[in-house]
Parts: sequence; structure tokens; C-alpha cells
Amino acid sequence: MDYSTGSFQKVIETKRAEKTVIDSEWLQIMLGQVLDALDYLHQLDIIHRNLKPSNIALVSSNHCKLQDLSSEVLMTHKAKWNIRAEEDPVQKSWMAPEALNFSFSKKADIWSLGCIILDMVSCSFLDASEAMLLRKSIRSVPGGLRGVLSTMQGRRIPQAKTFSALLPQMLQPDPSARITVRDVTRIVFSSSGLGALSSALPLHRQEVPAFVSEVLLEGSLPTILEVMQSSSRPEVQVKAMNKLLAMPDDQLGIPWPMELVDQLVAIMKQHERNLDVQLCACSLLLRVLGQALAKDPAAELPSDSSVTLALLSIVRIHPEAQQLLVVVYTLLSIICSQGPTAEELQKAGLFEHVLAHLDTFSGNRDICVSGLSLLWVLLVDVSAIIVSAPLEKAPVVVTKLLATYPTDVEMAEAGCAVLWLLSLLGCIREHQLEEVVVLLLRSVRLCQDRVLLVNNAYRGLANLVKVSELAALQVVVTEKDSSGLALIKETYQRHRDDPGVVENLCLLLAHLASYQDILSELLSNGIQPLVQEIRERFTSSLELVSYAESVILRLQEATPPSSARGQSALP
Repeated sequence: MDYSTGSFQKVIETKRAEKTVIDSEWLQIMLGQVLDALDYLHQLDIIHRNLKPSNIALVSSNHCKLQDLSSEVLMTHKAKWNIRAEEDPVQKSWMAPEALNFSFSKKADIWSLGCIILDMVSCSFLDASEAMLLRKSIRSVPGGLRGVLSTMQGRRIPQAKTFSALLPQMLQPDPSARITVRDVTRIVFSSSGLGALSSALPLHRQEVPAFVSEVLLEGSLPTILEVMQSSSRPEVQVKAMNKLLAMPDDQLGIPWPMELVDQLVAIMKQHERNLDVQLCACSLLLRVLGQALAKDPAAELPSDSSVTLALLSIVRIHPEAQQLLVVVYTLLSIICSQGPTAEELQKAGLFEHVLAHLDTFSGNRDICVSGLSLLWVLLVDVSAIIVSAPLEKAPVVVTKLLATYPTDVEMAEAGCAVLWLLSLLGCIREHQLEEVVVLLLRSVRLCQDRVLLVNNAYRGLANLVKVSELAALQVVVTEKDSSGLALIKETYQRHRDDPGVVENLCLLLAHLASYQDILSELLSNGIQPLVQEIRERFTSSLELVSYAESVILRLQEATPPSSARGQSALP
């Protein structure tokens, strides 16, 4: 008979119609898997509550799984269960005596499994009606099994002796007198006649049963985590992680302890070459860490560099997986903000990796934004950065992206941050100054309401102007009817109450004023009354006042006496 489709119920019905015995070896293998599955459920304190032949599905010729685990939920509601049970009286015949009174325990599953075994070993000589009457009678008739067990031995049913010893212990009306699933396994294994089962079962007992993927869809957070950690099968872990990703934040138990985060990373390492596992695991890790930081900016993050190195290894294994790159870069940005130093990651080749992918996937906007954000995090610790050949290529890559996405505010914000840090490191060469200055000014014009963008752009400009008069000239030159000086005045009006922005503006003006050839441009564009107003408004900020006074002093030195008397403050 072909056992590759259907359920135990179909097998029983077919053999009952043929009046033939179910293949002994096949029964042994299937029983091993059912015992394994039920044992696993009971370890998780899950009671199936509705075991019957139709709920044990055949997924291949030698593999089965438990079904209808929704009963574990359904049977917590007595009225709903009564309606379902009354609709199918045959279903009730598989239930333990106490279950008829809506009392469930693991021992109720043992009774139901005993009824299934009884039906499978007696289907060759009992018809369906006789079998159902037998299942009902043994609930109340002492010794009700004697007749059928005697017939089994008389007909020489395979393993009749073993089942004759086993079934009376499983089908005890008093649940406290019934054996456990471990006892069933021990009795079965101790039988020399079931040697094939004992050799087959360890193959399954090393692994979470296949049916667990169905449990995950109905289980709670602790159950899903338990199965995800216990299984080594990637398809089970993917189902578990997808279930977790679908959970609302308030059910996900955030923040997770670091032990759970470490176990998730271990799954990623275990299945490095499985892209589905990596996408799910990285997405889940991103959500867990991101939400934890949203709730508490001081939340604990993985501090071991092995986590970041594992993420780097994953994207190297999947170099063309663009969706994975976005998630991993975002993850690394979060972890590196509090984790390993930039020097460690630079030695690991992370800079080269990110720059190469920004160049290769310049058409993927999400990769570009996440990659630039990661570069920003890596470069923040400027003192730890070793300027190397790969890093010197960074300005070319960044300016290319800003030119490619001229109206993308997020790209501009991330790009300006990176260019500022590259300017601090001295990575921007003389021949690149004009393009970089133009892009920084253009970024400010794009969205002056983004304070982070504005601050980083003006910091970058200040660094470049400090070391190069060419950069200073590029700032004051008029481009499209607007010069950098006009933009500075506009930015001041927008952010006049933000000391941080005003300080960066004054720093840039101080460096511009250090060049003799620039002073006339500053005077003609009304910069002197602007810095005078700043000095008067921010008297408590010594550094800001110092910048303003240095500009005023330079401008006064360059102003003819007659012109100086005409200067007035901004309205």
C-alpha cells in the first residue's frame, strides 16, 4: 500500500476494508515519530487534546506529523468545544473518560494515543462500528480489553505481545493510573520485537519534530522561542522568526535579554548560507534592538565584536543579496554606535566592503542611505581611524551618490555627515574641494529644516575653508544667483534661536575671515552686522562670542574709517 498521502485514518480504513494487517515495520517507524512529537509537546506543557487517526497526517512514505493543534486553544472554551464534539460523535470515541467532562491533562493524550494504537492493530478483524463500541466500552467496563488482546495473539498480529502489555497501561479509566509518554517509549523500546523502532527513533529525537512548525503558528512567545532555539532545521526556524516578526510590539517581550540575542546570532552562524534564515534573523534582530533603543536609549546592545564580524561574514557570503545588505548595514549602525571600536572593524575590512557596495549598488537608494549611515557611525571615532587607501577613495564614492540623488534629503543628510568626518581626517584632496563645497551648499539649500544636515554641512565647510583658500573662494562665489554667504544669512534667520547651528555658522565665518581676499566679500554681503547681532544675542556662549569677535575684528581691520561709521546691526 502507498502510505505517502492522507492520514492514519485512511490507512486504517483501507486495511479494514481489505481485512489485512498494517505493515509492522511501517507502524514501528510511525509510532516512533508520534511518540517523539507527543513527548516534545508535553515537555512544552502543551496538551494536544484531540488526538485521533485523522489528525496524524502522512507527509511522505515514512514521515508523519500531528495536526489540529488548534484544539489546544479551542478546548480552553468549554461551550465551543461541546458544540464541536456534538457535531461529530465519532470524535468523542477517541477521548479519555475525564475529557468528556472537559478535564484535560497530558494523560488524556495518552488515552487517545492508546485508542489509535488499538485501532491500528485490530483493524484487520474489527469493523468500524465494533471498534467504536470497543473504545466507548473500555471507559467503564473493567477488563474490556481482554477479548481483543486475546484475539490479536490468536491471529498472530505482529508484536501482539508487546501491545498486549502496553495498551492496558495506556487505557486506564483513572488518569493517575495511566503511564506517561516516556513510559510508553520505554516499554516499546524494551521489546526485542521492536528493534527497528529503537534504531529509527534516535534519528528523530535529535531534532524538533516536523509538526512543530504548525505549533508555532498558534503558540505564545515562550513556546516559539523554545522551538526556535531547539530546532536545527532552517525551515522551522524561518517559520518561527516570521511568526515573531508578525507579533505586535507589546507581545514580543522587548527588550530581549542578551542571552536571547546571542541565540539568534547563533542561528545566523549555523545557517550562514541560507539566505531566508539570514533575512528573517537580521530583520528580527533589527526590530528587537531598534525597539529596545526606542524605549531606552541606554539599553544594552551586543558588545562582542564577534557579532559584527558575523554580520560582515554573512554579507560576504551573500554579496548580491541587496535586501540583506540594507538590513545588515542598519544593524551594524545600531550595534557599532555602542560596540566595537572603528579600528577593529577597519582591520576587519568593513570600510572596504561598504565602499565597494556603495559603488556597485549606487542605483539602490536604500543600500546607499544605509551604507552612508554606517560609514558615519564608523568614522565618528576620528581618533581611532587610520587613513588608508580604501578610505581615501571615500570622497569619490560619497560625492557620486550626492550627485546621483540631488533631491534626496536622507541621502544628503547622511552624505554631509560622512563628508564632514572625511574633512576632519584630511581625506578630501585639493582637486575635490570645488565639487565637495558645491554639494555641501546644495544640500543645505535642499532642506534647511533638517538641523543635523545643516550642522554637518557647515562643519564640513568650516573644515575645508580652514585648510584651503580655494574652498573659501568657492563658498563666496555666486552660483545660480545665490552665494554661500547669502545662504549663511538665510540659515541664520531660520535657526537664530539654535546655539548649535549659530556656532557652526560663526566657525565657518571665522575661517572665511582669515583670508584677506575674502574680507571684501564678507563686508559687501552684510556679514558684519550679522556677527555683531550674534555676539549681542549669545553672550553666555564664550566660544560663540569668540568666533563672532574674531570675525568682527578682521572686518574692522579691512573697513575704511568712513565706512565703519555707516555699519549698523541687522534689523
